[in-house]
Amino acid sequence: MSGTRGARGRVSAGDARAQREANAEAPRIPHLLRRIGRLFAPHKAALALTAILVIVGAGLTVLPPLLTQRAFDDGLFPQGGPNVRLLMELVGLMVAIYIGSAALGVWQTWLTARVGNTVMGAMRVRLFGHLQEMELAFFTKTKTGVIQSRLQNDVGGVAGVLTNTVSSVLGNTVTVVAAFVSMLVLSWQLTLVAVVLMPILVIAQRRVGQVRARIATKTQESLSDMTAITQETLSVSGILLAKSFNRQGAEVARYSRENDNQVRLQVSQQMSGQWFFATVQIFLAIIPAIVYLVSAWLILDSVPITAGTIVAFTTVQARLMWPLLGLMRVALDLQTSSALFARIFQYLDLRPAIVDAPDAREVDPDRLGAIAFDDVVFSYPDSGPDATPTLRGLSFEIEPGQYAAFVGPSGAGKTTVSYLIPRFHAVSGGRVLFAGDDVADLRQESLVANIGIVSQETYLFHATIGDNLRYAKPDATAAEIEQAARAANIHETIASFPDGYDTIVGERGYRLSGGEKQRIAIARVLLKDPAVLILDEATSALDSISERIVQEALDTASRGRTTIAIAHRLSTIVAADVIFVVEAGRIVERGTHDELMALDGVYSGLYRQQVAVAVAPSPAPSASGV
Repeated sequence: MSGTRGARGRVSAGDARAQREANAEAPRIPHLLRRIGRLFAPHKAALALTAILVIVGAGLTVLPPLLTQRAFDDGLFPQGGPNVRLLMELVGLMVAIYIGSAALGVWQTWLTARVGNTVMGAMRVRLFGHLQEMELAFFTKTKTGVIQSRLQNDVGGVAGVLTNTVSSVLGNTVTVVAAFVSMLVLSWQLTLVAVVLMPILVIAQRRVGQVRARIATKTQESLSDMTAITQETLSVSGILLAKSFNRQGAEVARYSRENDNQVRLQVSQQMSGQWFFATVQIFLAIIPAIVYLVSAWLILDSVPITAGTIVAFTTVQARLMWPLLGLMRVALDLQTSSALFARIFQYLDLRPAIVDAPDAREVDPDRLGAIAFDDVVFSYPDSGPDATPTLRGLSFEIEPGQYAAFVGPSGAGKTTVSYLIPRFHAVSGGRVLFAGDDVADLRQESLVANIGIVSQETYLFHATIGDNLRYAKPDATAAEIEQAARAANIHETIASFPDGYDTIVGERGYRLSGGEKQRIAIARVLLKDPAVLILDEATSALDSISERIVQEALDTASRGRTTIAIAHRLSTIVAADVIFVVEAGRIVERGTHDELMALDGVYSGLYRQQVAVAVAPSPAPSASGV
C-alpha cells in the first residue's frame, strides 16, 4: 500500500491547522448588517404586509393634529361662533382614526412577533445543526457551557431586536417624517426651532451606542462563564466532586464572583445612555415653551400664526418625541445587538475540519469489515508544530470478522486508533482504509453507520432505558429491543425494575451501576448491528464480577463482526485473533497471545506483571491496626 495521500476529499495537516487557527481568531464579521438582513429573506411577503400596515398606521397618527387645527380654527373659534356640526364631524373622524390605528397596530404586532420569533428559532436551529457538524477537536477544547451560552443567551439576546426592529424602524421613521412634513406645512419658522439641535443628538447617540456594544460583548462573555460554571458544578459528576473535597463553599464563591461581575455589567449596560435619553427628553419637553415664545415674536413681526396653528404644531411636536426616542433606542439596540450577532455568526462561520468530499461515496457492502492503516501519522489539533506525533507511521491490516486487540502503556496511542477509524479526527499523514477505501473518500454518515463503539465512559441520556436503546434505532420494535438486551445480558435486570424498560436512568445513567450501564451500551450497539465493533477499554472501570458479566455480553456482540478492542486488562483479549502492541505511537509487536508470550518482549512483560498483581495476596493488617 502506498504511503502517499491523494488530494481528493482530504485535509492536510497544514490546512487543518490553518483552519483551526482561523476558527479561533474570532474575526470581525464583514457585511454584518447585510447578513442580518438575509435572515429575513424567506419572509418577504409578511414583511411587505407589515411595512404597509406600519406606513398606513404611522400616516394615520399625524392626521389628528391637523384635524385639531381645523377643530380650533374652524370648529371652536370661527367668526360668528362655534360650528358644532363641523366639530362633531372632525371629532368623529378623529375617533375613527384612533380605532383604525389601534386595529392596524394589533395586526402589525402579530406579524412582527411571528416573523421575528420564526427567524430567531431558525437561527438557533441553524446554529445547533452547524455545531453538530463540527469535528471532535472543537468540543474537546471548548467548554460545553460556552456553547450553551451561544445558543441560549446570545440568540435570546437578539430576539427582541428581531421581533421589534422592523416595525419600530418603519413605524417611527414614517411617523417622524410625516410629523416633520406636517410641522413644515404648519410653520417652517417653528420647525427650524424644533429641529436645530437634532444633529448633535444623533452624534451623541452614536457615541453611546459604541459604548453599549462594548459592554454587551463583556456581558455575554460573563454569561458564558456563568453558564459554564453552572454546567460543570451542578452536574452529577460536579456535585460529587465538590462534596468529595468539601469544595461547595469554594464553588459558591466562584459563582458569586462571576455573578457580581454580571450584575455590574448589567447595571452598566442599562445605565449607559440614560443621561443621553434624559437630555433628549428634557430638550423635547421644553420645545413647546420655546415655541410659544418664538410664536409671540413672530406675531409681533406680523407673521400670520393662528392659535390653532400653535396648538397643532405643539401637538405634532409632542407626537414626534416618542417616535424619535424610539428610533434612537433602536439604533442603540442595533449597535448593542451587533455584538451578539457577531458572536453568533462567528460560530456559524466556523468551518468543520472534517467534511465529505464532493464525490464521496458509500461504503462498499461487499468488503465490509476490512480495516487497514497505511503509514498513518497523527498529531492532535492542540499539539504544537514541534510536538512528537501521537501516531508515527502506523501500519496494519485487519481482515473481516477478525478480533483484533490493541494493547500498550497509557498514552501509547491506542484510543487514537479508535478515533481515526470512524474519522472523528483527520490523519496528518498516511491513509485509513475502511472496506478497501480511504475513509476520506467515504460519506461520513455511511462510514459511521457501519461502526459501533462501546467506550469506557458510557453516556446515557436522562431518559428511559427504552429511549436510550432506541437512540441506535428509533424505529426498533419492542421485540428487537428485548432481543438486543438479552444478547447483552441485561434483559433480566431491566425486567426486575418496577418500570422495566420505562425506568428513568437519571443524568448520565447515575441510577444504574457501572456494569448495568455498560451492558445497556452494548445492547444499544447490538441494536445498531454494525459490521465493525470498537471496544475502547469497555471493562477497565468494572469490578471482577461485573467485568465477567459484561465480557460475556461483549463476546456475544463481537460474533460475526470485525472487532477492535482497546484493552487495558490483557486477560480479556487472550483469545484475540491478532494483538498489536503499541508503544510511543508505533506497533512494536504483533501476533496471537501465544506468539507474543513466546516472543518474551513488551507484551509478555505486561501480561506477567498483571498476572502477578492479580494473584498477589492481600497484605495482612498490622498489629497496630487491629
